Amino acid sequence: MTPTTASIAGAPAAGRARLRGERRWTFVIPLLAVLGVTSVYPTVYSIYMSFFDWDWGHRFNFIGIDNYTTLLTSERFWNAMINTAVFTVGAVGVELLLGLGVALVVNRLGFGAGIVRTLLLVPLMVSGIVTAIIWKIMMDPTLGIIDYVLRTLGLPTPAFLGDPSTALASMVLIDTWWQTAFVFIVLSAGLRALPVEPFEAAEVDGAGAFARFRYVTLPLLRPIILTVLMFRTIDCMKVFAIIFGTTGGGPLTSTESIQILAYRAAFKTQQMSMSMTMMVVFSALIFVIVALYMRVGEREAVQ
Repeated sequence: MTPTTASIAGAPAAGRARLRGERRWTFVIPLLAVLGVTSVYPTVYSIYMSFFDWDWGHRFNFIGIDNYTTLLTSERFWNAMINTAVFTVGAVGVELLLGLGVALVVNRLGFGAGIVRTLLLVPLMVSGIVTAIIWKIMMDPTLGIIDYVLRTLGLPTPAFLGDPSTALASMVLIDTWWQTAFVFIVLSAGLRALPVEPFEAAEVDGAGAFARFRYVTLPLLRPIILTVLMFRTIDCMKVFAIIFGTTGGGPLTSTESIQILAYRAAFKTQQMSMSMTMMVVFSALIFVIVALYMRVGEREAVQ
């Protein structure tokens, strides 16, 4: 027994509780310090800088809420918000349906299920910018394999990345290939952890496969689905790499997301304060979305 353990064991109950609390704080304090440096300080600093006009150089003027009024009345900002929302809804919806479908199929496999799971995780091993470059080459109208296959089959060959009407849908396609594996692996683990008793009872009662899925699988899997939706919604709203590596926000501004617009403001036009203002507004929006997800999760837990 170490001296610390012996001192705790020999102390009164109240003293032991206090000593245990102090020992817990010794583990929590480093974590709080790291979070303060990496998260709290940048957030507070960004809020502070959003009230100034700073151009990375000598101009550093206090302008109050002018950045916010300019931003919230900017047509380009709202266009980026709409692009981000459309991309998020499309990507999260498709990935959830595909991931759940594949998880249901793979979990029914016997031999080879582990190999299939491993192969399906390959896209997650690729970084976002590499994924963007690969798909940019594949969708190239002259050298791309996708256009070649479509022409060979006698099918129309749309300008995936060069047409404003198809560019954003192409971003959803790329993200679906890249991130569906995340949805699959989480839901697959959730399916494997479900209790078997409700399924056996439903089968005894004569419930078919679809009825078991609707009335047993989905209700039991709902908390996990909600968690996946929350993480994928946050991740899709922060989309940057696949857009930056393929279209750069174009053609025109058809794929310009909030992250791309903030990047351009900071590093292309040297409007650093405006870029920070965008991030403050964007972070507040994500906070509201997370709060809504958490609220729904609490209601699910109560039910």
